[in-house]
Amino acid sequence: MLNALTIDVEDYFQVSAFAKHIPRQSWDSLPCRIEANMDRILALLADHDVRATFFTLGWIADRYPGLVRRVVDAGHELASHGYEHARASEQGYGQFLADIRLAKAVLEDISGSPVKGYRAPSFSIGPANQSAYDCVAEAGYRYSSSVYPIRHDHYGAPDAPRFAHEVRPGLLEVPVTTVRAMRKNWPAGGGGFFRLLPYGVSRWSIRRVNGVDNASAIFYFHPWELDPEQPRVDGASRKARFRHYLNLQHMESRLRRLLADFQWDRVDRVFLNGAD
Repeated sequence: MLNALTIDVEDYFQVSAFAKHIPRQSWDSLPCRIEANMDRILALLADHDVRATFFTLGWIADRYPGLVRRVVDAGHELASHGYEHARASEQGYGQFLADIRLAKAVLEDISGSPVKGYRAPSFSIGPANQSAYDCVAEAGYRYSSSVYPIRHDHYGAPDAPRFAHEVRPGLLEVPVTTVRAMRKNWPAGGGGFFRLLPYGVSRWSIRRVNGVDNASAIFYFHPWELDPEQPRVDGASRKARFRHYLNLQHMESRLRRLLADFQWDRVDRVFLNGAD
């Protein structure tokens, strides 16, 4: 079974959990670590001959166009994570549409290749803002991966469909993978859960989705998750620090096991009928 590997390309100071402590206007003054972390990821994927999808912030692309080109030149899919990492649920229709149109235009201009996919920051499309899909379709995307069908205090839509489905004519939603057990959806698609739980839990979950559900999984992680030396954010809550910094030192070794245990490819090739 072929699964989809995805990377949300943002730096450590852009995560939603730290938004109250790091003003947007300070981003340009902070030390970026995205290039070194991305180079580590690209080398890791090359070691395993894996192609992936990189949901990239337009803000990052504008400042590091060479990085965007390295991603595309290595055969990976370039997709959009919006321009400024603003949650879809916290923007009006026009503001959201402008953000995702700008991100798509920036990424396509730099890479010279079409951008088909979009992922909302913090999986912020849900039952309360379904009109966001109208924007995603209007902006010209072919698929979204903006829903995590779990219960979480910052995101999640536990009653949403678990597998890829059409949400607008020509627009597919590809939810991050969950495993169904004890009448509940459990996280199986990466993020902090991958660092928190023993690796064997993730392996069992993806095998179950592949074998029992007969479905492809979609997994995600961030470049900063491979960077245990990143600066610490002052003032963040104990919960936020725990979630963000837990087991960063083990992330690369766990990813190597994941890449060896399963077959991986880009989202467009797994879910869009092999489209290039």
